[in-house]
Amino acid sequence: MSADRPGLLARIQAFDIDGGDVALPFAARLARENGWSRAYAARVVEEYKRFAFLATTGRAPVCPSEDVDAAWHLHLTYTKSYWQRFCADTLGRPLHHEPTKGGPAEGAKHLAMYADTLTAYRAAFGHAPPADV
Repeated sequence: MSADRPGLLARIQAFDIDGGDVALPFAARLARENGWSRAYAARVVEEYKRFAFLATTGRAPVCPSEDVDAAWHLHLTYTKSYWQRFCADTLGRPLHHEPTKGGPAEGAKHLAMYADTLTAYRAAFGHAPPADV
């Protein structure tokens, strides 16, 4: 990890999507909307943050797992949290969501990107991502 990357990773990991106390925290809403336990949703949020780190620091496009993508989709609806506090203040750049255009070629492209993402994850964090997330 280069000299600037550890600080970025620490900022991402410390980022509070909710921005303080709320009646329905982000992870609880993510759990409710996907039929997950709160503990599992909290793990997905941590992996979402790792994905954001890879997306911000990598040289090639990355592709999230389906559950991490669900967290990303939900975070996008928290517009001030996402665009102002996360992208601008924490990441220091926009992180746009680019969905697939559909079709077999796009499916193959995203599977290859996902395989590359898993490789980048192992290189950045020193271990494979959790298989269930």
